[in-house]
Amino acid sequence: MVYDTIIIGSGASGLSAGLYAVRYKLRTLIIKGEFGGETARAGVIWNYPGVAGIDGYELMKVMQTQAKDGGAEIVSGKATKIVNQGGCYEVAVGEKKYIGKTVIFAVGTERGHLNVPNEAELTSKGVHYCFTCDSPLYADKTVAVVGAGDAAFKGALLAAEYCKKIMILVRSDKVRAEPATFDKVKARPNVEILYNTQVTQIVGTTQLEKVVLNTPYQGSTDLVIDGLFIEIGARPNTALATALGVELDAENYVKTDPLMQTNIPGFFAAGDTVNLFGHFKQDITAAALGSVAATSAYQYVNNHPNVCELHAIESH
Repeated sequence: MVYDTIIIGSGASGLSAGLYAVRYKLRTLIIKGEFGGETARAGVIWNYPGVAGIDGYELMKVMQTQAKDGGAEIVSGKATKIVNQGGCYEVAVGEKKYIGKTVIFAVGTERGHLNVPNEAELTSKGVHYCFTCDSPLYADKTVAVVGAGDAAFKGALLAAEYCKKIMILVRSDKVRAEPATFDKVKARPNVEILYNTQVTQIVGTTQLEKVVLNTPYQGSTDLVIDGLFIEIGARPNTALATALGVELDAENYVKTDPLMQTNIPGFFAAGDTVNLFGHFKQDITAAALGSVAATSAYQYVNNHPNVCELHAIESH
């Protein structure tokens, strides 16, 4: 079978691309990988238009159902290799290989993690990676923010609108936030910056209870908080794309034009793996980029209807 498009990734971008692709009557395959991406672990999302608060995993299930009900085929597994054979794409998933006229690369990014005990177990149970999504959950509560960059400090400013107390944990004696952002943070009476401070352990059973610090704060290394936000950067998952010869931008994201086209014909990218909206990466932007990529794939297939014809004959 030759698919019109093979979508690699099942987060907001990949599933949105799948929904649009099937609406265009494209024969569509979605390679699931890690279902839902970062959204599935985000906890309750309050800022997705038209949805008044929904668990991120449930939102991804709804998107998957829409794509599947429209006719998309979905396979579980991780794409391990992409080969471009004369404009026809062969994608390997384990020992199986799938053929497509186009590829939509929507694998997202990998958030920076502290890699300390209980971080994974308590993610979305007090441990978060998205201020915009989750800081409203902590109205009149105490949270800590890990990070020294501009994203961490801007996130702290947003959280300060809701939270009673915010402590920014900086592992060195310097911050990397823009001066204007740093000045705004210092002006907030409910924000405190702790320098040379690192989290060594996250404590809790079913919910975050406290964190353990490498240096005492007010006489104790135990810091009791309601929520912990980790903002230490993210890394785009571009290995498969670069192996194919796809160009990256200066920050190692897949380089695309506004129509999600890369330098390789028929290969499109979308979601957090591209940097079209800079560092503003949300479900709504990922979904939007996925819909654009599917539209471009539809147009490409229409303009190159026989791109995989020879490959299909040879494979039989």
